[in-house]
Amino acid sequence: MSVASPFHGLSAFPPTPADRDGRVDTDALCRLLERLCDAGVASIGLLGSTGIYAFLTREERRRAVEAAVECVRGRVPIVVGVGALRTDHAQALARDAEAAGADALLLAPVSYTPLTQEEAYQHFLAVTEAAKLPLCIYNNPGTTHFTFSRDLLQRLSDIETIRAVKMPLPVDGDFAGELAALRERSKLAIGYSGDWGAGEALLSGADAWYSVIGGLLPRIAFALTKAAIAGEDGEVRRLDGLLQPLWQTFKAFGSLRVIYTLIDLLSLAKAELPRPLLPLGPMDRQRVLEAVEPLIALESEWKAYSLL
Repeated sequence: MSVASPFHGLSAFPPTPADRDGRVDTDALCRLLERLCDAGVASIGLLGSTGIYAFLTREERRRAVEAAVECVRGRVPIVVGVGALRTDHAQALARDAEAAGADALLLAPVSYTPLTQEEAYQHFLAVTEAAKLPLCIYNNPGTTHFTFSRDLLQRLSDIETIRAVKMPLPVDGDFAGELAALRERSKLAIGYSGDWGAGEALLSGADAWYSVIGGLLPRIAFALTKAAIAGEDGEVRRLDGLLQPLWQTFKAFGSLRVIYTLIDLLSLAKAELPRPLLPLGPMDRQRVLEAVEPLIALESEWKAYSLL
């Protein structure tokens, strides 16, 4: 177990390689995690949306966490997603993660019937009572169709082990205003997902970037994070400019489909999208390849330099 903060800096979210039956390839997962450790990411977001947590059984999720902890060996904090439809299932997943040696938890209010604010509060409270690891609120209305009110975030921040929130990009683009409003009412560490807004979020004072692309191309994500934390506006704009073609594919096809395309293009693992999701067709794959080729070259150059 790592002692570093899991809720600050670059949190890289790798995919979870699995076959069509949902069996996790733990060897391939370890190879992906080694890349993240070597690149110096601040934490690893295991079993997030990119990590197909919603499509895996409890047994496979437990196997993934156990394999990750064994592979990483405390070098980098591991934040494990424990979202589930039922509260008792999320509690069991939280216990599994804690028993396996995870450093922190990430919890989304997964639902079929839309949750009320009180139902979400009681759900989070119950999970924090099941495991004592620090927990990050996963605010992802695009997939959960649940919106946290400011009052609910404040209530949740009063629970001792809830330490952070993973926010979507603000609709109006006002990171500074949203950060000020959130910090006025809680002491949560505030990070953002939505990779194409990461540079602006960090420059505005966000504590963390919960990064999809960081899970496969960690060096360029780390460089952007480092520049933003240092307030190097020009360097952030330069790197974000290089990433723009890739961001456009995220918006066009969904980041999960793009990431699974990249796993194949980069020959990092054999992994299949869980059905009913389908892989991109040839023309769309070519667009992803053209977007990522300059980034692959840059990653290779930086890796070679780091080994000198």
